[in-house]
Amino acid sequence: MTCKEKLTEAIRIVEDFPKPGISFKDITPILLNPALVQEVIEELARPWKDKGITRVMGIESRGFLFGPGIAMQLNAGFIIVRKKGKLPPSTFSVSYALEYGEAEIEISDYAIRPGEVVLVHDDILATGGTAAAAASLAVNQGALVKGFSFLSELAILNGRERLVGFSTDVETILNF
Repeated sequence: MTCKEKLTEAIRIVEDFPKPGISFKDITPILLNPALVQEVIEELARPWKDKGITRVMGIESRGFLFGPGIAMQLNAGFIIVRKKGKLPPSTFSVSYALEYGEAEIEISDYAIRPGEVVLVHDDILATGGTAAAAASLAVNQGALVKGFSFLSELAILNGRERLVGFSTDVETILNF
């Protein structure tokens, strides 16, 4: 059985959560299977081997689940991307538009140096707004965004379009 097949079997679909009409993809059952977690990390890291990645940015909070393992596979540092106010000062932050309003994310001011080669990781690519904001944090600090890594993608939302200005290299295991 392939990693993709194992993931499809493990992910729990929860209808009408968090609101009616939404089909939530619950990835937490994956975490109950250590062998599958290891396989997922290896699969997520595979396309980025030998690409010179020096930092993996994991987006709060589910980007923290596989991001450190990907960073270890790539012998890269791991950067925590958090919502504004969750990291001790001093930080760099960026605001970005949501469907209804704005949000702000930040990283520690020492996390990225000019010339770093960055991979942005999260569990799912939906509209691409948060991933694009994370990429802009990296670029604003003089880093090169090599690409984006996601466990899954909701292709119907066209999130890849928001990432093109940073990198066209977007890797996912599953598409919904």
